[in-house]
Amino acid sequence: MVGIYIGSTAPRAGKNLVCMALGLALRQAGRNVGFMKPLGTLPRTVDEQTGDEDALLVQEVLGLSAPPEVLTPVIMPGNIRAAALSGGNALERVASAYGALSRGHDTMLVGGAGAFLTTGKARGVDGPSVVRRLDLKVLLVERYAHGIDYDAVLYAKELLGDALAGVLCNDVPESYLRDAEEVLVPFLAERGVPVLGIVPSDPLLNAIKVSELAHRLGGRMVSGTARAGRIVDGFLIGTMQVENFMAHFRRHANCATIVGGDRTDLQLVALEGQCPCLVLTGNIPPDEIIRARSEALGVPVIVVREDTYAVARKMEEILNSQKLRELVKIRRGADLVAHALDLARLTAQLGIQ
Repeated sequence: MVGIYIGSTAPRAGKNLVCMALGLALRQAGRNVGFMKPLGTLPRTVDEQTGDEDALLVQEVLGLSAPPEVLTPVIMPGNIRAAALSGGNALERVASAYGALSRGHDTMLVGGAGAFLTTGKARGVDGPSVVRRLDLKVLLVERYAHGIDYDAVLYAKELLGDALAGVLCNDVPESYLRDAEEVLVPFLAERGVPVLGIVPSDPLLNAIKVSELAHRLGGRMVSGTARAGRIVDGFLIGTMQVENFMAHFRRHANCATIVGGDRTDLQLVALEGQCPCLVLTGNIPPDEIIRARSEALGVPVIVVREDTYAVARKMEEILNSQKLRELVKIRRGADLVAHALDLARLTAQLGIQ
């Protein structure tokens, strides 16, 4: 039986998506795949058992049905006092659950939480500890964030040695693809780290519904509520002259427009350009002209308290951390990973025939 730990050197790299995509691909190749997530950070109670929300989603996609407390035997407490009072040997609890879940499977996927090197250290269930205890191979998922953190990857290689099967670069923008292929891949290969795939960026995977956006921004939707299901995959900041804003706006059709509540001129430009959503800052509601055009054109308007800069910062964080929940996004993401991942090379690294 082969065990594969899917981790990342930084949080929110796309580990859950890769677990789904890899599990489906291995199953299609004839493998009997099981799954667990040793450490959970998003508690969810099902039938009076507490598990991890992400783990339950991955399990559902893979068609598995382990009890939540076995699927995710350790839930990360919210503070150090709770961590200090947590009893028992967490790592041995993970090992026991792994033994139970692996029965009847020839391949086990073990999903990591947060950062591979540090998350769970206080409980003894950080990535390296779990990998050593369960004798796993590791696939690192590294998401582009102003580049790939090759220093962290090389440190993980030094720590793991031959247990590191390879790296999958995720969410790589078109502007970086050439450097990734021509520079990063050979650079890591020379140091014994195979790059097993490069997944290009796809705006759909970070998209969010307007209704969810309003909730996450702590705002209120004041008009256009009938189209609250519209999708936003980016944002523009309306702080420029109207003429410049019009030219810039036409190149970003699916972006919400963040603009001061007192800038009626820019609000009208965004509405007439059919932006998917208008976010008004400074807790200033729209005037009657804006409200009427919003309703007529089906463009939701959200009013938030913070200033434009603060909302833009929050918006960027929301889009970067948006979780895969909707079926269409899961399918799209799984297809992207499956297409990019060199499955034959990975299985060879793992010794799978």
